[in-house]
Amino acid sequence: MKKFNIRKVLDGLTASSFSSASPQPGTSQTDVIQDTLQSEHFHLCKTVRHGFPYQPSSMAFDPVQKILAIGTQSGAVRLFGRAGVECYCQHESGAAVIQLQFLVNEGALVSALADDSIHLWNLRQKQPAILHTLKFNRERITFCHLPFQSKWLYIGTEKGNIHIVNIESFTLSGYVIMWNKAIELSSKSHPGPVVHISDNPMDEGKILIGFECGTVVLWDLKCKKADYRYNYDEAIHSVAWHHEGKQFTCSHSDGTLTTWNVRVPAKPTITITPHGKEPKDGKKPEPCKPILKVEYKTTRAGDAFMVMSGGLSYDTGCRRACLTVMHGKSTAVLEMDYPIVDFLTLCETPYPNDFQEPYAVVVLLEKDLVVIDLRQIGYPIFENPYPLSIHESPVTCVEYFADCPPELIPALYSVGSQQKRQGYSKKEWPISGGNWGQGTLSYPEIIVTGHADGSIKFWDASAIMLQVLYKLKTAKVFEKALKGGKEEKPSTEIVDEDPFAIQTMSLCPESRMLCVAGVSAHVIIYRFSKQEITTEVVQLLEVRMQCELNDVDSPDPAGEHPPTPSTPVPPSSSCPTQEGDLPETQPSTTDDGPRDNVPCLKVRSTPLKQSPGYQVELVIQLVWVSGEPPQQITSLDVNSSYGLVVFGNSNGLAIVDYLQKTLLLNMGTSELYSPSDPYQRPSRSPRKTRQPSGALGDNNHGNNALEEKSNKSPTSVGSTSPTNSDDEHKQQRFIEKVKSKSRRFSKTVANDFAKMSRKISSPTDQKTDLDAKDRLFSRSRSSSVTSIERESREAISSFHFSESFPRKTDSSGSPSLWVGTTQGTVLALALILPPTGDQRLQQPVRVSSCGTLVRLKGAILTMAFLDSLGAVLPPSYEPWSEPNPPDEEKEKVRRRRPASPPPTQEGQDSQYAVVCSEKQAKVVGLPSQSCFFKHNITESSFVLRADVVQMAAGLCLACFCANGHIMKSEVLLKDPHAVVHCVSNTLSLPSLRPLLDVNYLPLTDMRIARTLCFSNLGQAMYLTSPTEIQRITYSQETCDNLQEMMGELFTPIETPEVPNRGFLKGLFGGGAQSLDREDLFGETAAGKASRSLAQHIPGPQGMEGMKGAASGVVGDLARARIALDERGQKLGELEDRTAAMMASADSFSKHAHDMMLKYKDKKWVQVRRCLLFSVNQSQWTSKGSLLCVEEAPWKPQSVEPALLLKSQYL
Repeated sequence: MKKFNIRKVLDGLTASSFSSASPQPGTSQTDVIQDTLQSEHFHLCKTVRHGFPYQPSSMAFDPVQKILAIGTQSGAVRLFGRAGVECYCQHESGAAVIQLQFLVNEGALVSALADDSIHLWNLRQKQPAILHTLKFNRERITFCHLPFQSKWLYIGTEKGNIHIVNIESFTLSGYVIMWNKAIELSSKSHPGPVVHISDNPMDEGKILIGFECGTVVLWDLKCKKADYRYNYDEAIHSVAWHHEGKQFTCSHSDGTLTTWNVRVPAKPTITITPHGKEPKDGKKPEPCKPILKVEYKTTRAGDAFMVMSGGLSYDTGCRRACLTVMHGKSTAVLEMDYPIVDFLTLCETPYPNDFQEPYAVVVLLEKDLVVIDLRQIGYPIFENPYPLSIHESPVTCVEYFADCPPELIPALYSVGSQQKRQGYSKKEWPISGGNWGQGTLSYPEIIVTGHADGSIKFWDASAIMLQVLYKLKTAKVFEKALKGGKEEKPSTEIVDEDPFAIQTMSLCPESRMLCVAGVSAHVIIYRFSKQEITTEVVQLLEVRMQCELNDVDSPDPAGEHPPTPSTPVPPSSSCPTQEGDLPETQPSTTDDGPRDNVPCLKVRSTPLKQSPGYQVELVIQLVWVSGEPPQQITSLDVNSSYGLVVFGNSNGLAIVDYLQKTLLLNMGTSELYSPSDPYQRPSRSPRKTRQPSGALGDNNHGNNALEEKSNKSPTSVGSTSPTNSDDEHKQQRFIEKVKSKSRRFSKTVANDFAKMSRKISSPTDQKTDLDAKDRLFSRSRSSSVTSIERESREAISSFHFSESFPRKTDSSGSPSLWVGTTQGTVLALALILPPTGDQRLQQPVRVSSCGTLVRLKGAILTMAFLDSLGAVLPPSYEPWSEPNPPDEEKEKVRRRRPASPPPTQEGQDSQYAVVCSEKQAKVVGLPSQSCFFKHNITESSFVLRADVVQMAAGLCLACFCANGHIMKSEVLLKDPHAVVHCVSNTLSLPSLRPLLDVNYLPLTDMRIARTLCFSNLGQAMYLTSPTEIQRITYSQETCDNLQEMMGELFTPIETPEVPNRGFLKGLFGGGAQSLDREDLFGETAAGKASRSLAQHIPGPQGMEGMKGAASGVVGDLARARIALDERGQKLGELEDRTAAMMASADSFSKHAHDMMLKYKDKKWVQVRRCLLFSVNQSQWTSKGSLLCVEEAPWKPQSVEPALLLKSQYL
């Protein structure tokens, strides 16, 4: 590790778009810092995309590899295999995918786009890539067809022509079927675009061409002419062959199905209208809606299946989309939740000339994917293993937890498994291709999504997979309004639609406490339990957060002593109440009077049965105040160790003790400032001359007087004001009177307390959209702006519980709450907790304000605390325990987990607060409150999301910015930056250094800003569309292991054997007839196509990689197998020839030796003649051999060495 002095941390850094972090003057600590995070530890890349493909447009299936492909209108292709095997691809043009075609069992996919281009994808790698692209220039593509085990792709166009493309080279063939030759004189007008192409299952030399006008042509490829033409009055949408190739069925625009005999083109043999009413007088049935697609599949043992979409009667216009399954004499109409985009029938065999044996139907809907089991009675659907239900209700907020407690996922799965629906097919999911990844990086990850219908879903996101664990419905807590009934619901709700929508969430993974805020200004606190309970009365706490200063009444009935700004702020309600408990305290909402003390939703009054899982602990509702609706909640936090929940909005904040069901603090934002605070706010109303609220504490001094008064009041809110003691005594006597009557306050007391509460006026924002957080995404205000309207909108933007030093004089850490505002101020509140056990449930929690810690530009987004070594200090928590234990375990005392930091030495800081706003980041030492480092993140833009996250090698501050500045070239850039800043691990203090600055993705809508989340170990995610979650990583380690973690789409599988034709078909020639398409479509026979017709674009992998991948894509295994067989056959033939040659040579040698012995005493001339005669009669047949006999001047007794035989192989 490199060590260097803190004063030289930033020396030598090059200039960048981010200004350097600089140490602030006045810091005396110059300890040595050890760098553990460097730029090489970071790299930004996408990992995986989950959810349903947004706006699907096409679909294809590989029956051998069992892989499903879905194309979208934005040019995306999603590939699905078995559960956990998914892949996302994107065309650069972004044009809609109109059709997909698999090269069956070849690991390749052809996509046709609306911009008249076709692409070849290589699926044999974990991240598919484009190998070839062919862009048509003069004709529009309307239909594509790729026969099974063929390398020639038929492409139909809008002009009615058909072109043929070689898949291996992705070049056009000179063979073209022109529309005028196809129809000739059968039609007097243009037949329209090509809507269907398919080859005859039993004769590859015949293809069926369907034109939009209703004309179908059977084209002979060899003879280059039309054999038959079939004409019908209605337009054609699809055509389906019978597997024997003798009949085909067409679907038409009037809801009819026509079945044609191939050899009888005059009229269809069968014409039916499946959903039409049969007239009694024999007339033509009434027209129905178009049948968009039909498929005809046969079986060996029973009737054929005919599946179609559409065709319903116009009388049923209000009905949902339907899929019709006709099997024999039975007809089943299956209603779908969304319109049907496409469907495919899954069959046992990929060969079209065999009995298909269908077993399932994949139905692609606009917002769902359904697979129907055809082999069970009633056609049940398969249980979908993919996370395609993210958009079941629109997502409104997201939270992401990486490296969460390992026992949390099994606990959620155990309770979520009881929520599964029944009635699914008992068979396994039929789309089962691919293999899982073998990655080693695996740690528990959870994604929590909040939805518009009030539901919350917990997802297991471990190992780049996504699986739903548990679903919580928060709407069960409230009463449902009766449709058509006279209800007050429309008059009290602050939103017109989705009143239960989730606004923000806070989850403590260790204690499993969940706090949820909704758009109707309500907060629900949940505990996790494995036991089922029935809640007789839902605990309710109503809070009155007042808006206008002049509407506040005094608790004095005579009104002689109006409260001053220094009056302490009691809660508007500090006990649980139930609707209907006290009828006399119900709010009065007359037609002529303003609504007051009316919640937006009505909590149910009947017993609530709560299943195992998250169960309601407390419901908090903000009420209407003097005709003004409550402001939506902008920030929320829960701490299980303290038993507290805090929430805030544009009016102020409120702290609730959910153990005692009481309200501890209900205060306006401006009242949190102390009188000596340099950042204190003036009165929000320009017409008021009153001074700002009195001090609730000073930065550097303890609040002894405040604590003394807090001991006397369960409201636990103190004041250090020395004035207006009469009002204080009256309020104190009022509180003591209430305490003497009951430990828990009634709704009447709540109303009185609401009148006593002091709030600074705030303009009411009556926006009713679900994106209340968007108000926080506006550009931060400049510090030089003094507009009263801007100053009046200081809302609460963030919270953080911590065991820290809220005052400069603190020598030891204590529980505290840190509050961030939209004006860039960080305020501290000290919390004094009673001892654990029974005293915690009886004694009040005291709260005192400690003033301002630091001020930054822009709204505060996140806060975190580090110890003296630079390690993050998480908020203290209470480990989870069963809240509904058996009787024998109820005596166990719950203990709070201690997390207090060690005492600090004089003159030294033992903690450091990291604060990030929309503009800046600062590191402040505690308890000295000295700013050690300051970093200006951006000047011309603003930060949308920031989080302090734990990396494997240290801590970092991750920021997501939205840059919209004008560059020197006068070009307006709209690409936001994904920025990661370093909070280095140090021995004494952290430092801020820029580590990564990447232009990542365009901010197309506020969905990205609202849902982007950073998490530990370099993980992040956001909602890239209304139906999809995109996960990204900025960790170099994760990027290096990404390929191993991803699943494989292609697996080597043997292609099923060709179906047996049978003895009779083989004898009489009734089997399928093959076609050598190379002889017809090759360059030798068909010539070259026009260069201006289409342009070939090689893939991004280069020519060498393209050729290698192309050779591997198109029948690599098949060609290797054939080559091996041919090589073995040739080796066998060569061995046989070699053996024959050796035998022949041995025979010739023996024969020559015998001849020598026989004629050794004869003259040499006679020997030569006999030898030549013997050679001519021999069996020596070796090609290219030459046998020579030479004469030598030796005597007859030496004839043998005189014979010299030479054999030469040419």
